[in-house]
Amino acid sequence: MHLAREAIELLGQMARILWFEGAKHGLRDREWMALRFLSRANRFSRTPSALASYVGTTRGTASFVIGELERLGYIERKRSATDKRSVLLSVTQQGKKFLVRDPISVLLEPIAILDDDAKTRFRDTLRHVLDQADAAEQRHHTDVCKRCIFLREDRTTDSKTAAEFSCRLFRAPIAEAEVDLLCTSFEHHRQ
Repeated sequence: MHLAREAIELLGQMARILWFEGAKHGLRDREWMALRFLSRANRFSRTPSALASYVGTTRGTASFVIGELERLGYIERKRSATDKRSVLLSVTQQGKKFLVRDPISVLLEPIAILDDDAKTRFRDTLRHVLDQADAAEQRHHTDVCKRCIFLREDRTTDSKTAAEFSCRLFRAPIAEAEVDLLCTSFEHHRQ
């Protein structure tokens, strides 16, 4: 139990890098979190309500964050082509350039220099802890489509042909490049 507590304390110290007082490079922590999320979210999760869910805030607070990021030119709103009542959020080119200044870079760089096996073990350990905590609290978290129970992969008999993917929840095709993007409707396979 001592090692587990020590690991949690280290995670807490790392969290202070993610959640900070005031502003860094002109953005508050939730604005950074929103910009980061929107740059990695799939098309189903780039909505104001999905952003509110991911950031763990009310829709009103998410609206304020969206407005601030829009005002700065880092994101833009567009009406959904399929549902005119819905709004899709996208990171602008200016927003993508600004992400280079992201305060989490101080965490990314030490992880990036690990060998691939160590990075995979680190990621999988964090996922395991999060999955267990979510199961205990009966909630779900955001993760990549390729780990989701709703992702369906259709392979043709010709193994040289690329796989085609679809989301059973949204009943929509998924491009291969999208399976590594974040989705707030993620649900992992339960054992």
